[in-house]
Amino acid sequence: MSLIFSGLFSACFLLPQIIADSPVHEALFYQKLDSQKVRCELCPRYCVISPGKKGYCRVRENHKGSLISISYAKPVAVHLDPIEKKPLFHFFPSKQAFSIATAGCNLNCKFCQNWDISQGQPERLNYTALEPQELVNKALASGAPVIAFTYTEPTVFYEYMLDICRIARSRGLKNVMHSNGYINEEPLRGLAKYLDAANIDLKGFKEEYYAKICEGSLEPVLKSLKILKEEGVHLEITNLVLTGFNDDPESITKMCLWIRDNLGAGTPLHFSRFFPMYKLLGLNPTPVETLEKLRKIALDCGLKYVYIGNVPGHTGENTYCPKCKRVVIKRVGYIVEEINLVLGACKFCQEKIEGVWE
Repeated sequence: MSLIFSGLFSACFLLPQIIADSPVHEALFYQKLDSQKVRCELCPRYCVISPGKKGYCRVRENHKGSLISISYAKPVAVHLDPIEKKPLFHFFPSKQAFSIATAGCNLNCKFCQNWDISQGQPERLNYTALEPQELVNKALASGAPVIAFTYTEPTVFYEYMLDICRIARSRGLKNVMHSNGYINEEPLRGLAKYLDAANIDLKGFKEEYYAKICEGSLEPVLKSLKILKEEGVHLEITNLVLTGFNDDPESITKMCLWIRDNLGAGTPLHFSRFFPMYKLLGLNPTPVETLEKLRKIALDCGLKYVYIGNVPGHTGENTYCPKCKRVVIKRVGYIVEEINLVLGACKFCQEKIEGVWE
């Protein structure tokens, strides 16, 4: 990954803040309580925050009885990525995405690959002040047709994301996010009006898994998936597979049937290979054979587009026509080698392939 412009720092840096603080930006979705406390209503945590304190995400702070977003216009990562990295396989294939993140997250997944910026203290992270209009201008200058909110959890920089989305939409750019889906209904529906696509991490299909591994809960994520579907946002799902934690066939079968029945058989599902990271350094990488077995379960449940991720060169990276079984999009890692689509249909048998194609 290469930086778009100088002065921005990638996710691997934990350095003293060197840019002057930007003006205080009031947060959306909160209630004022007695004794200058506030209750944040952005996500299912409903943090009650005392003056001078921050919520669970560490980037929403009670400032004299008002809730402010301390990460607004302070991206800690800005990169130009293939859209396939999000991963979005059925949305603008082979195009570039101008990808950004600020600090913070409202979960604490023990396997997080970007833990240094998602779980780090915002005041210790290097950032560059970048207002929404300026960011959109840079995205346009890069030639990328898409802005992606990714790397950390976009929900926690909601106000910044929403302002960017509004401007980007008016300038002809598409907006996508990779999210944990841990957000309340009102803010999600408001955002969805400006959102073109989302990949949601469905981390497991058991409440105890969410509680133990992610410090969250499953039900709000399932609700978010339904809302995005209702709002007409192109939707894909990623399931990171951890051996012995969320890979049992019974749970995977239930998850796949839920996706089919609630979101549609054409919803792309990515089974992603785990590599040791953050608090799970002692856990082995997911065996490829496990991913292949889970992919077969998903296909047997009726899902049309099921992928194996983090295994570059595997045939499970390709998109196959559900009717004639020919390869309609061939991928090697993040590189698209072939696109055999004509007006959104398989060029071999004319079967419609669900997705957002140019």
